[in-house]
Amino acid sequence: MQSITTIGLDLAKSVFQIHGVDSEGVVVVRRALRRSQVLDFFRQLPPCLIGLEACASSHHWAREIASLGHDTRMIPPVYVKAYVKRGKTDAADAEAICEAVTRPTMRFVPIKSVDQQAAGMLLRTRDLLIRQRSQLANAFRAQMSELGVVTALGMVSVAKLADKVRDPSLSMPAIARYALLEMTEQIDMLTSRIERLDEQILAGVKADETARRLISIPGVGPLIAATVRASVNDISAFKSGRDFSAWMGLTPRLLSSGGKEKLGSISKQGNRQLRTLLVVGASSIIKQAKRGSKLPEWLASLMTRKPYKLVAVALANKMARIIWALLAKGGVYRPPAQMAAVI
Repeated sequence: MQSITTIGLDLAKSVFQIHGVDSEGVVVVRRALRRSQVLDFFRQLPPCLIGLEACASSHHWAREIASLGHDTRMIPPVYVKAYVKRGKTDAADAEAICEAVTRPTMRFVPIKSVDQQAAGMLLRTRDLLIRQRSQLANAFRAQMSELGVVTALGMVSVAKLADKVRDPSLSMPAIARYALLEMTEQIDMLTSRIERLDEQILAGVKADETARRLISIPGVGPLIAATVRASVNDISAFKSGRDFSAWMGLTPRLLSSGGKEKLGSISKQGNRQLRTLLVVGASSIIKQAKRGSKLPEWLASLMTRKPYKLVAVALANKMARIIWALLAKGGVYRPPAQMAAVI
């Protein structure tokens, strides 16, 4: 045990697999551990390098093992896969993790604190409730259309439709009214819960100095600021704004070979929730421009040549780079005209 320098730990619900090597790469230990045995095993070891795959419980185990004095690093599963020699077993995965964690060019996932995970749970709960409300609203509209009552998309239209159901003058079978009222009650309940979550998110943004600086960026509201704070705990992991936007999947996919470079569509890798919010925020800026707001010259020119959604993604990419600049260098957002006046 004393000669172990690197360990690959394959996480699971009950049975964990470890693969440990010494400084020469010789296998020293390869065994399975029950959940209750994991911390006791690492407590007996001298400080060494521990590799884990980033997954649902990896942040918890990384914090616990790091508190015992070990150098704990998390690796994206897609980067571990290349080191699996043959077949798919827990032992093979642990060996691949042990190999991958020693690579000098390997990219690691920053370990989140408990508070960051809690903030992420708040945001994911809100997202779940919104999806449930959308499912109910779509089912409600569909069933009303079967009775010949059709309405537009959106929660405002659904609310008006619910008022019609409550109106006794609308002719419909009693059993149908009962079923539809059950759905409207569920929609109202979900709406009130979403509003309570929004209040919690807004309070958290107001109490966070960095989040308040982020909402100075056009198109970035409290929800985006809170998601950034919950998702990004170490901005130094990104060397540039492009690395940050690439992490969110907002940069083109490279398809280059033989000296010929070809750019594809955006990669859509990384944080899906944050990428979606940024595109929605960018779309809101473009919609305001259609109502008379002035756009930057580069964006106005792009709108005359490219489709609407492509322009929204390009603006979202720009917003991501601005977010990186504020997180990495401090300060608040200032429009280019103000920056030119200062220079």
